[in-house]
Amino acid sequence: MLFAIDHGNSAIKTPDFVFTSGLTDYPVKPPVETDVLEFGGAFWTLSGERIPYMRDKTKDERFFILSLFAIAKELRQREALQPMVEAELAIGLPPEHYELRNRFAEYFKRGTVQFKFNDSPISLMIRQVLVYPQAYAAVVPQAQIIQQNPRTFVVDIGGFTTDVLLLRGVQPDMQFCRSLEMGAIPMANGIIGRVSALHDIKIDDDHIADVIQGRPTILPDDVQETIRATVKSYAAGILDKLRELQVDLRATPAIFTGGGAALFRTFIETSNQVAKAEFVADPKANAVGFGMLATAQLRQMQAQKVGEGFAQG
Repeated sequence: MLFAIDHGNSAIKTPDFVFTSGLTDYPVKPPVETDVLEFGGAFWTLSGERIPYMRDKTKDERFFILSLFAIAKELRQREALQPMVEAELAIGLPPEHYELRNRFAEYFKRGTVQFKFNDSPISLMIRQVLVYPQAYAAVVPQAQIIQQNPRTFVVDIGGFTTDVLLLRGVQPDMQFCRSLEMGAIPMANGIIGRVSALHDIKIDDDHIADVIQGRPTILPDDVQETIRATVKSYAAGILDKLRELQVDLRATPAIFTGGGAALFRTFIETSNQVAKAEFVADPKANAVGFGMLATAQLRQMQAQKVGEGFAQG
């Protein structure tokens, strides 16, 4: 059974779910009406407060536990919650960190893992872990758009990083990938501090998203203007930094993806630093792409195995 998971600093994504990358642990089962996962001698629930930024997601158990939640949610969605589950994982890393793929894969290879999801015992055997470049995976479903251009930059604006990958036709050029530690979360933190200092009003990420995306809000006009001006400045800063890294979007078309791209879309579309831009709006796009790439690779591996069997026979 294949499970595709995008381990974002802000949110975990599967082809069917998006939830905050946050956990709360308890020594005993909590008396709450929510999903509870029992693993490693503790009880875990998802939290709306995200884990602090982790450049290395393998340094503790939290992203593994978040993955167990993702798998359990997908099993429930497929009506396949059962005591024994054999799984393949399709996951990803930023293009510039792709050389660490073996280490990331080993983090998930633990033999048979025992846990409970809402009191249902699950014995999980992860048979294979397939790792793909983020950004590239997000545009795999957009092959018709990509193949129209000899060169395309894919710009994935996430929670803490902006990752850029060059596509030559439909193939990724892994020799040209860039990563900036500039994303939606540090921008939001800066806006929250600025609004507090200038207007003495406490806001959060949702208030910022409401203003940027034109949703109803009761925030005063001057607060809204502060938010818009700061977002515009931050988006311009990302584009300036990309130009310093030889990513000139005036000369090469771009596809923007990731949750941050949705927040910055209006400002990117009106920027004179971007000649042509497409947007992948689905925040689950990387997870969907991981699943598509893994499905094709597993079929190829199976066909090769069958061919070798015939050759030996």
